[in-house]
Amino acid sequence: MTQKIMAFECNIDSRGKAFRLRIGIIALAIGIVLLGIVISGIIDIKYAWLVPIGIISGGLFSIFEARMGWCVVRALGFRTSL
Repeated sequence: MTQKIMAFECNIDSRGKAFRLRIGIIALAIGIVLLGIVISGIIDIKYAWLVPIGIISGGLFSIFEARMGWCVVRALGFRTSL
């Protein structure tokens, strides 16, 4: 049985790469600050750590998209402005 491997074909231009890189860096910074706030105990909500982890994960994925020149939304067939 053979498995089909998805190829990361470049589907965004340099403007799209730059935009995704900026958004990824901003999200990563915000997520780290929020994680510091949660860890320090300023916010005392049981599952508050899920928000910064989600933001950090999204930022890292955006940086990955910028480095690969690949956008998951475009790969699914949707048109994006950048």
